[in-house]
This record gives sequence, C-alpha cells and structure tokens, in this order.
Amino acid sequence: MSTRYPFTAVVGMDDLRLALLLNAVSPAVGGVLVRGEKGTAKSTAVRALAELLPAVPVVAGCRFSCDPASPDLGCPDGPHGTEPGVQRPARMVELPVGASEDRLVGSLDIEKALSEGVKAFEPGLLASAHRGILYVDEVNLLSDHLIDHLLDAAAMGSSYVEREGVSVRHAARFLLVGTMNPEEGELRPQLLDRFGLTVEVAASRDPQQRVEVVRRRLAFEDDPAAFADRWAADEAALRERIVTARALLPRVTLGDAVLLQIAATCAAFEVDGMRADIVMARTATALAAWAGRTEVTSEDVRQAALLALPHRRRRSPFDAPGLDEDKLDETLEEFKGQDQEPDEDPEPDGPGDGGPGDGGPGGGVPPQSDGPAAEHSPAPEEASPPAPSSPSPEPAPQGAGSGERAAVAASEPFRTKVLSVPGLGEGAAGRRSRARTEHGRTTGSVRPRGSLTKLHLAATVQAAAPYQKARGRTGPGLVVRRDDLRQATREGREGNLVLFAVDASGSMAARQRMSAVKGAVLSLLLDAYQRRDKVGLITFRGRAAEVALPPTSSVDAAAARLEKLPTGGRTPLSAGLLKAHDVLRVERLRDPSRRPLLVVVTDGRATGGGADPVALAARAARLHAADGTASVVVDCESGPVRLGLARELARELGGTAVTLDELRADSIAGLVRDVQGNRKTTARRAA
Repeated sequence: MSTRYPFTAVVGMDDLRLALLLNAVSPAVGGVLVRGEKGTAKSTAVRALAELLPAVPVVAGCRFSCDPASPDLGCPDGPHGTEPGVQRPARMVELPVGASEDRLVGSLDIEKALSEGVKAFEPGLLASAHRGILYVDEVNLLSDHLIDHLLDAAAMGSSYVEREGVSVRHAARFLLVGTMNPEEGELRPQLLDRFGLTVEVAASRDPQQRVEVVRRRLAFEDDPAAFADRWAADEAALRERIVTARALLPRVTLGDAVLLQIAATCAAFEVDGMRADIVMARTATALAAWAGRTEVTSEDVRQAALLALPHRRRRSPFDAPGLDEDKLDETLEEFKGQDQEPDEDPEPDGPGDGGPGDGGPGGGVPPQSDGPAAEHSPAPEEASPPAPSSPSPEPAPQGAGSGERAAVAASEPFRTKVLSVPGLGEGAAGRRSRARTEHGRTTGSVRPRGSLTKLHLAATVQAAAPYQKARGRTGPGLVVRRDDLRQATREGREGNLVLFAVDASGSMAARQRMSAVKGAVLSLLLDAYQRRDKVGLITFRGRAAEVALPPTSSVDAAAARLEKLPTGGRTPLSAGLLKAHDVLRVERLRDPSRRPLLVVVTDGRATGGGADPVALAARAARLHAADGTASVVVDCESGPVRLGLARELARELGGTAVTLDELRADSIAGLVRDVQGNRKTTARRAA
C-alpha cells in the first residue's frame, strides 16, 4: 500500500484544511467543493484526509458496510444478526471521470434474474463509499447521467439499481468531496448546491512559502515512509482532536439569536432555497465543537457564511463566486442578539492544543503547523499587498490599425432559439443535437458487444421464445441463454463543439451595434453552457484572425474574452474562416466523436486579406462546406440599405443565415431551418 502525503504537512491552504476538518467532525455538513488552478495540491489534501478519519465499525462480511449497532433492514446482504462487528479504516473511494454507470451504482446479472429469478448484484462505488468519502477529481467534467445518480444518492442517502423490473436498494451515505479547475467549465447548479462548503485555492505568491512546499514535496518523494514518520505525532494529535470534537458536537447549542443571524444572512444574500440555512447551522456548530466550545458565537456564523454561501449566490455561469464581507459584517451586527456579548472564547482543552489545525476564536482557520520542518525553515512572513497600479490597455493585435475602439459592454443576454447539428451523432452526452447514447428513448436493439448494460426485454424474449421446447423448458421460467440477450439502442442528445468566429472590424464598431452583437454571442454562450457544449472563440479584424479562446468547456472564460474585445480596422473575413478551419481540423483529431457547429457573427463584408477579399472568403467558406461542418451565420447587417452579404456567405458555407432578431427564442421568425436541406441546395447548385 502506497504512503499518502500527511495532512499536517500540507503548507498553507487554511480554508481548505478547515473545510475538510469540519466535515470530518460533522459529516452532516455536506461535503466540500474545492475550486482552484492546476497544481495547487487540491487532490493531495483531500486524499490525506482519509487517514485522519476514525475507524468504522461494520458487520463482518457485509459488502455494504452496515453499522452493527443499527444495520440496514433492506441491505441486500441482510438480514444481519446481533453479532458484534469489526473495525475497519474509513474508506476514500475515487470516482473516475470516465466511469460507467454500472461501475458507479453497481450491476445486476440480467441473465440470472430472467432465468432463475435471482438478484445477483455486484456493488458499485456508491456502496463502497457508504460511511466514508466519495472523492471526484475534475467533478465538473463528470457525465450528466453520473451526476444524476450522485444527486439522487446524496439526497436520499441510498442508491437504487433498477433494470427491467428487477431492483436493488442499499444505503449510500457518504462525504462528497470534489475538486475542479474552473477554467475547464462550471458545475450544473443542482450539483453545485449539493456541496455543503466551497473553497477557492491558489498557489501562494510568498517565496518563502513556495520554498517550503518544494522542500517538503521533494523530501516526501525521496523517502515517503520516513517523511510520514516525521509527521506521525502531528497526525495522531489531529486525529485525536477530531474524535474529541465529534464527541462534543451533540452538546453544542444553537441559540435563537444565532439562528436569527443565520437566517438574516441567507436572506440578505438572496440565496435560493433553505439548504444554505441548514448548512450554515451545521457548519457553525462544527466550528464551535472544533474550538472546544458548547455554544455557537457570531464569529462561527461569519466563518460558516464564508464557506457555505459563495457558490450558492451564482445566478449565471458568468458570475464569479464570492461574498461581500462588508455586507456580511453589517448583517451580523444588525441582527446580533441583545443577550449575546462578545466574550473571549475559551481555549480548547482537548488533544491538539497549539498543534496543527488548532482553531482560534470562533473556531477559525487553523494555523499552519510548523512540524518537523520548522527547525530548518523560517516561518513565512505575511506578504504585504502590492501597491495598486493603473490598468494599462491591452496591446492591439498586429495590423489592427489606428482606428481601434475601446471594448463596449454587452447588451442584456436573452434566450436563443435552438441551433443544432443535423444527423445522428455519437458524441459526449449533452443537450444539443440528436445522438446515439446510453440514455434516452429506446429506438431498437442489437446483439451486445461485451457486457450487457441496457437490456431490451421484448427483443430478448422474442429471440429466446422459438427455442423453449428444444431447450426442455418445463416450468414457468423462461430458458434464456447468452445468445438471446439483446442490447437496447437509445437516442438522446449530445454536446457539440460550438466555435464562434466573431467579426470585430471597423464595420461592426458602432457602439450600439457591437453591444447588441456581444449580447447575442453572450446569449449563445449561455445556451452552450446549458447544453453542455465545448466552446471556442475566434476574432478577426485588421489584417489577421486570432484564437481568443481555444476550445474549452469553460463558457465563462469565453465570456471574459468577449467582454474585453476591442473593435476597429479592416475585415479579414477569409482569415477568420481559415483560422476556424484550422481549429476544427485539430479538434477532429483530438475528439473525433464530438461534432462541431460553426457560428460566424458578421455583417458579411470582406475588406482585407488580398486583392479580391470577397472571393477569398467564399473559397474559405467552401472548405467548411466540403468538410460537412454545420454552420450558422448571424447576420449583423443593419440600416435601410442591406447588401445581403452574410446570407451569401451562409450559402457558401452550406449553412443557415439568421438576423439578430431571428435569433431570439420569442421571435416570430422560425430559426431552426434544417442545415442539411441548405447543404443539399448547395450541392445541387454546384452540380
């Protein structure tokens, strides 16, 4: 068994360590979502937490970790007797991003269920994580159908496996911990709300602290066992303190004044639902127990709000999580109870006094443990914030010209009509275009390749029926063999790669017009977020085009690039289309199953890129048509005299042209004209 990096050896990241420890004290807090840039030791800290959790008593031989004091009456391995249980370490189960549904929830042997009526069930990861930790690295990249199962299990505390009328239920209560890099996309709001606490982590900018991180990591890699031994005393002290805090937790009281502060804080920040109030109450109680107190204070409420509310205040994927601390302090002061005086908090008298993770007043952030490394490493000094500097304008792209105008704000986003790729794909699960998927409506059946995952019952019975007499069937059961089983084929929706090519030239630079264009692109980005697409952004102006954002799942990153987009210069339309062609060519190699949708936002004018820019743009457009790329041109031309150049560009692309008004979902004009029909028209004209 490999040695894990000790929790107490983690440098900095006070909020993360505190959030994890509070969940170790009170699993009812609801888990932790860790957001941060790559390379910040998010996974290291989470994996180290499992070593601190107390051992779990389980029924001997039970695959579902039933508690011998109160075994699950519906346990598939039950019923259990009254014999004493055995102790085992708390588990941390990791859910891979690419896991199958059967791996997560478990699987039934359908052949035995049909022929023998036996529920032969193989437990999945949800069963393994019961009474432990379920850790999902890159949780924002998890498939939608796996997220749905996680939501159900987290809400009900149990997992249901149902296949063609055969069902199994088992308990599944776990501490859900997820890590993610926001640059790769955001979480669905339903899953975001399931995490009790959230923390933002970033690499320290203090050189001394960074030196200490490197020193400890190198020492661990040189000799993991010796490094762990050096921190064993600190780990034992922290583990004992968790046990002490757990024992104290039932005696902690929440006064009416504190409850009023919690409710007033949630109301002041306009969080949805009541889950935030409950999570704050549980977190504040855990903070008091961690500090060795039996009464919750205003400081506990404040710390709980900073951990429990930021991710619940997002109204759109473009909103950054956060909390106005001045407003928080004003609310707490306004609703402070008359009977609550700010007295000093007693020092905790349990194990861990002054050791790693000790909380100060209010159970606040645990200070960094000096540990064994303190003898040769100076404590990092508090870095003073840099003096604010006046923002300097971003350098203009080469060839932008002197007519560049500053970026304008986008107009209010709106709900758009559906843009989809024609045909039937086989890409990643999403909500945009038709595709063969594991979930959705059943459209037929095939012989299974490998293990059977979705049984087509009628087709299986039909395949087995003619051979019942030859197989010697005598009883009511159906004699089913492996060759009779049929896999259901299903049709659902897939996510696509939506690549935006945005004209930022001088012809688009009228401030009101560009504001409307940005609002339209922002609306399409919001639609892409809801439909689980990847997005990319190309801009063209002056003499060249540039990839403002390579294809990514982070639509808020695309929105940030769009917000800073300046305008001006000529219109190198051909350069923009050729750049889009290069990007799509590379993406087809990286992810051949994800079909692209090219959205060109322009007025159709071409005034740069060669002697005949219009002909060059037409040739570049025909490259996309030859590749079969589905495309939509958002016609931004305005004014009483219109040249219709954007619609001509759409014909060359073999796609559809729509105006900004037609893009709105409440527009009278119909948008979703079949792109395939336009492609056929183009083919007939070419013939």
